[in-house]
Amino acid sequence: MALRCGIVGLPNVGKSTLFNSLSNAKAQSANYPFCTIEPNVGMIPVPDERLDKIAELEQPEKVTPTTIEFVDIAGLVKGASKGEGLGNQFLANIRETDAIIHILRCFEDDNITHVDATVDPIRDKEIVDAELQLKDLETVENRLQKVQRQAKTGDKDSKLLQKVLLKYKEHLNEGRSVRELQVDDDEKAMVKDLHLLTDKPVLYVCNVDEESVVEGNQYVGNVKSAVKDEEAEVIAVAAGVEAEIAELETKEERKMFLDDIGLKESGLTRMIRAAYKLLDLNTFFTAGPKEVRAWTVKKGSTAPEAGAVIHSDFQRGFIKAEVIKYADFIKYKSEAACREAGKINLEGKNYIVKDGDLMNFKFNV
Repeated sequence: MALRCGIVGLPNVGKSTLFNSLSNAKAQSANYPFCTIEPNVGMIPVPDERLDKIAELEQPEKVTPTTIEFVDIAGLVKGASKGEGLGNQFLANIRETDAIIHILRCFEDDNITHVDATVDPIRDKEIVDAELQLKDLETVENRLQKVQRQAKTGDKDSKLLQKVLLKYKEHLNEGRSVRELQVDDDEKAMVKDLHLLTDKPVLYVCNVDEESVVEGNQYVGNVKSAVKDEEAEVIAVAAGVEAEIAELETKEERKMFLDDIGLKESGLTRMIRAAYKLLDLNTFFTAGPKEVRAWTVKKGSTAPEAGAVIHSDFQRGFIKAEVIKYADFIKYKSEAACREAGKINLEGKNYIVKDGDLMNFKFNV
C-alpha cells in the first residue's frame, strides 16, 4: 500500500533536514531557498514495538516493518497559486500526496535566513494555507462553470452538484480550508475527483531549537491555538537534534543521547507515528520462522482486503483467516500455544481487521 505524505512549508524551515534524518536519502540541505528542486522521495519504516516483541518470540530469519512514503517538496512562496517561484510544481506534487506534513519554523537563529526576514509560524502557515486555498478555489470555479451550463438544461444531477460546488466556493472565499467544511458523505463523494489540496489531512510539525524540544515554546503554543478548530495534531521536533541522532550508529547510542536531552523517543519517531495515524491506517502482522512482517491496511478493511495487501490471490481465493490477538500472542508466546489455549479465531469474508491482529490466510485459486 503506497501511501504518501508530502513534507511542505516555506523555504528554510527545516524540511530537507528532517527528510534527511528520516530517510538518509541526503537531500541537499543548504541555507538558501529552493534548495530542494525536485521532490525527494523516501520509504520510511514505521517504528512499532509490537513488531519487535513478536520477532523476539519467533526469532525469524527476517523482520520487515511496514512503511510510509515521505516526499520532500520544494519550498513555497507567496504567489505559488499563480505560478510564482516553483509554485506550479509545488502544487502538483502536493496533489499526488495522501496527507500533508506542514513544517513550521519555531526557533530563532540569525545564521539561518528566513524568506520573510522574521520568525512567525502563524504568518508562515497562513501563506501556505492561502496559496492552497486559492488553487482549490480555481479548481472549484473551473468545474462550476461547466456544471452551471449543464444545470441550465435542467439536468438534475448537475443542479445538485452546482449547489455543492457553490458551498465549497463560498467556504474557500472566506479563506478557510476544505477540511474544515461540514459536508455529508454524499456531498464529499461528489467532489472527490477534484482532489482538493486543502481537503487533505494535515499534521503540523513545529521545528524548534534543542532547548524547546521537551516542553515546546511560545511559538508552538501559538500554533496550537491557531489550529484548534482544524482538529489537527501539532508536534514539536528539533530538526538539528534529529540530524545528530541520525548520525549515531547504534540503538544504545541513540538512547543515551535521548536520555541526555530528556526524551523517551526521537521526534521523528513521533512524527512517523502521527503521520500513520493521520492516514487512518491499521497494522496487522504475519509471523513465521522465515519472516515476521507488519502490513498496512485502511481502518475498516475486511480480511480479504487485508489478504490482497500480501497477494491478490489471497483475496481472490479467500477461504478464511486464522486470527490471533496481539495480546494473546505475547501472553502465550507462540502460535502453537495460542492454538492449544483456543486463542486462534477462524474469521470469514466479513471480518474487519483490528489493529495488531496476527493473521494467517487460507485460500484456494
